[in-house]
Amino acid sequence: MIKIEEIKELCKGRFLSLKEVFFNYKGKKRRWEVCSSMDSVSVLIYNKEKNAFVFVKQFRLPVYLKNGDGFTYELCAGLCDKNLCNVDTIREEILEEVGYEVENKDIEHITSTWASVGTNAARQEVFYVEVDESMRVSEGGGLDDEDIEVVFIPVEKIEEFLFDENIVITPGAKMAVLWWLNYKKEKR
Repeated sequence: MIKIEEIKELCKGRFLSLKEVFFNYKGKKRRWEVCSSMDSVSVLIYNKEKNAFVFVKQFRLPVYLKNGDGFTYELCAGLCDKNLCNVDTIREEILEEVGYEVENKDIEHITSTWASVGTNAARQEVFYVEVDESMRVSEGGGLDDEDIEVVFIPVEKIEEFLFDENIVITPGAKMAVLWWLNYKKEKR
């Protein structure tokens, strides 16, 4: 049904590569541009003491080129680029980005998602963890070249936040919060 004829790498960067793919699909020759990227992990963090979600706010150049602002609200996340299992990767990102030390056993898997399926089919594993301030060991903020602001959104304001079209919230963050509202909120 599908036969890949040729894949040309047009350019390669540190995290992405752009390819031109020539293929035959249902007897018709086709061409597609594909951006290859690494898999990633993300986590919805709920702070029990503050009754709030912990998000990261950071500047994203591609968003800036589209809207002139560039700041996004996201789940704590990271690329799977260190040969660690996904739970170890997200635990490390939680510490780096938001400053909480969590145990692997406390990290719950929510689901897997696929984003940008027409261009790069980026796969992301989505997790959930609960924290309190006793687990906070630093202010977070990411690594030296990252500029991450830790943001707390109270549960009572989360739905208003999710649908505020004046800010950019990533689809994964919206999906994870909707999962929480459906599966976790009633258990509180």
